[in-house]
Amino acid sequence: MRAEAADAFHKLVEAAALENMELVMTTAYRSYDFQKTLFDNYVAKEGEEAANRYSAKPGQSEHQTGLSVDVTSASVGYQLTDKFGETKEGIWLAEHAHLFGFIIRFPEGKEAITGYLYEPWHIRYVGVEAATEIYEQGLTLEEYLDQQSE
Repeated sequence: MRAEAADAFHKLVEAAALENMELVMTTAYRSYDFQKTLFDNYVAKEGEEAANRYSAKPGQSEHQTGLSVDVTSASVGYQLTDKFGETKEGIWLAEHAHLFGFIIRFPEGKEAITGYLYEPWHIRYVGVEAATEIYEQGLTLEEYLDQQSE
């Protein structure tokens, strides 16, 4: 991860730990080649249309920016699953990520806007000010950026 995002992520994890919650990073930075392998495997397994709903094509993944991280916890067996959003850790993350500059990047009910299925585990660093505005207004990053360009 980029240094600023990594520092913020460590503070987020430490804050969760103070509330007896363990948040674990599963994936942060991904190289182009790694993303290509992931995407190609998803396409081979489920077809490109399905893969496009939950995986970025190589060169288009937020993980390649160094600003995104996938987070999980023991309560879901350290898996990346929608059920994470229903756990105490997932709820805490959704309610506190913005305080550290992160947003839930692909929120539930916003699939038509983001182009991706709900991912309560995928957070993106945008800075505290932007994250707070996005959180307080219930926006996606796309909606926020549209507002900024008006």
